[in-house]
Order: sequence, then structure tokens, then C-alpha cells
Amino acid sequence: MAATASTCANGLVALALPWLVLERTGSPADAGLVSATVTLPLLAGALFAGTIVDLFGRRRTAVGSDLLSAISVAAIPLADATLGFTLWWLAALAVLGSVFDLSGVTARKTMLPTAAARAGWRLEKANGVHESAKGFALMAGPGLGGLLIGVGGAVAPLWAAAVLSLLAALIQAGLRLPSPQPDGELVEGSSWRAVRRGAAEGLTTVWNDRLLRVVGLLGSVLFMIYLPISGIVLPAYFHEQGTPQRLGLLTVAMTVGGIVGALVYGFQGHRLPKRALFTAAMLTASAGLFAMSWFPPYPLLLFAAVVVGVAYGPISPLMNLATQLRSTERTRGRVMGIMTSCGYVAGPIGFLVGGPLVERLGPGPSFVLLASVLCVLVTGASLLPGLREFDGLSDAPPQVERSGHAVEG
Repeated sequence: MAATASTCANGLVALALPWLVLERTGSPADAGLVSATVTLPLLAGALFAGTIVDLFGRRRTAVGSDLLSAISVAAIPLADATLGFTLWWLAALAVLGSVFDLSGVTARKTMLPTAAARAGWRLEKANGVHESAKGFALMAGPGLGGLLIGVGGAVAPLWAAAVLSLLAALIQAGLRLPSPQPDGELVEGSSWRAVRRGAAEGLTTVWNDRLLRVVGLLGSVLFMIYLPISGIVLPAYFHEQGTPQRLGLLTVAMTVGGIVGALVYGFQGHRLPKRALFTAAMLTASAGLFAMSWFPPYPLLLFAAVVVGVAYGPISPLMNLATQLRSTERTRGRVMGIMTSCGYVAGPIGFLVGGPLVERLGPGPSFVLLASVLCVLVTGASLLPGLREFDGLSDAPPQVERSGHAVEG
């Protein structure tokens, strides 16, 4: 529930900020500048998000991240009403709200094994439900934001985002889960040294683990290619066709497919071989995107979008599972932070490539090229021996570790 509220709040803010700029200035360039500014803290803090979790505690980091978001988002309409609109303070408040977002995401994922153990759930179920909740929030946030803008202008979804962030913080504040004691080696010396040392340890752990290395690289490739397809190629194509409603329906179809895929994995994934499922999901998702790239008749395009969504659904939960089971309680935040940051770093790179590509080739040829590259890379990666280690992951429900742990208060 906390993940749903927090993710929905982020979706509201992502829609409301550029809309507020357009309302006040009418400048698409200024709107794009603010949207880009919000992503800078995510890129800058990608390597250090997990170390912050290990330094300050999982629940404290999750609560602090959402509280900071609630305060900074609520400050935007307040400042707009009292001080008047200025692009620079808007950007500064937006950056303040997003600076610890990645740490909050990492903290929630890191708490899943302990929460699953307390609930008597398998990790597959916990990860599947968590990712499906996020998928629902990603779909609901912009939809709710559009309705609120129609009722009260751009400030309305900002107030709603602040309330949802506060709700997420309150939910997480009420959790009483065992948490490892701070790592003595990590907290020695200055805080900046500790953060650097933790980030280096997380990177080293991921790179030296064959399974995490392959899964992390594959996840990065998928984000790097999929995000420009969904964020640039498809909008450009349907803009040319003059059918924005078809883009909206296609996006909903893919998102609903992803929710269904994650939920099916959550409740049935423990019955399936993990390596085969991960490989099949990656191959099916890439093949579905390749089929979509030829823009078949719209009903077939919708069907392919659902297939891509359902296939993609188990991928993130499987990546979470591998990270949770291949890391220790002491290092889980650092390792999960590195794995989570893969998509946050790869996405902007994909946008930097995808924009000029679409401008030069057009949306159709760009889609075919991107989907073809993804198919080749995924097919090759599916043969890598590192993925065999998926089947060595434990199928048993997680156990709550008690020694050396304390309940965060």
C-alpha cells in the first residue's frame, strides 16, 4: 500500500509540474527543463541510494523520503500562491522532493523479505504483489492527475501528491520490522567516506556475482530500449496519425498486462523454474516489441501490447528475488540500490539516443531498429551461463533473522 501511494504521488507530480509551467509561462522548453531537472538527483544519487538505506535504516529511509516529498510538493502551490511563480524556485523544490526518491524505492524493496516472512508469504508472492501495485499506481497516477487538472488546475494534483506521500510515510512509520544493526565498518570515519565505501562494495558485489551481473545488465538494456519506445517512438507515431486516444489505450493495455503478469508470477512463480521463466519472459517481451514495431492493424497492435506487458510482469519481481537472495542482511541495501539504479541510469541514456534517432529516421524505422537490437541482445544473453544460477535460488519462504537485529523505532 505504501509503494502504491508513493508511486502514484510520483506519477501525479510528473504530470503536474510541466503542466504548471505551461499554465504559467506557455513555454514547452521551460516545461521540459523542469522535467529534466527532476531527474538529475536520481542520476546523481543512483550509486549511493542503497548505502543511505544501510546507513540510516530501511524504515527510516522510506519514511524520510516520503516525508521530504510531501513537504516539498506541498510547498510548490503554497509558494505559487504567496510569492508568485518563478521557474527557479519551482525547479529547486522539485529537486528537493526527488533527491531521496531512489533511496525510498530501494528501502521498500529491501524490507520485502522481512515483511514477507512476517506475513508468511513466499518471496515470489511478495515481489509479485509489490510490482503489480507499483504498476497499478503508474497507471492510476497520470489518469487521476488529468482528472484533477480538469477540476482545479495544475496545483490540484500537487496537493493530492503531497497527501499520498504523507500517507505512504505514515503507513511505513507504523511498521515494526526487524532491521540489521548499522554496519560498524561502514559508519567508521566521515559520512561521505562511508557512502563512497558502501557504493563501491555494492558495485563489487554485483559485478562479482555472475547472476546479478547478467540480470543487472539485461535489466539496463531493457530499460534503455523500452523507455524511448514508450516515451518517444509511440507518442511520435500516434501524433503523426492524429490519434492520441489510441496511444492512451495502448499504454493502458500494456500496463494492465504487466500487472496481470506480476500477479500471476506472485502466486504461481514458485512452481516454475526461475531461469526458464526469466529467459522466456525476456524473449517473449522482446519478440512482442518487435511484432509491434511493424505497426500491424490496431487490434493486433493492442494484442501484442498485452503480450509484452504480461511477459514483462515477472521480470522485475525475478530481479528483486535474485538480489534479495544473493545479498546478505548487512549488504542488502547497497546491492539492491545498485540493481535498482540500473533502470534509472539506463533510461535517460535511452532517451538521449532515442530522440535524435526518431528525428532522423522517423518513428516506424526507429521502432524496428530498437526492437531488433533488443531481440539480438536478449537472445544472446539468454545463453549466458550466469543465468543457470537462477535455479539455485531457494524456493523456501524467507525466515526472519533475529541475531544482530533490532526493531527500528
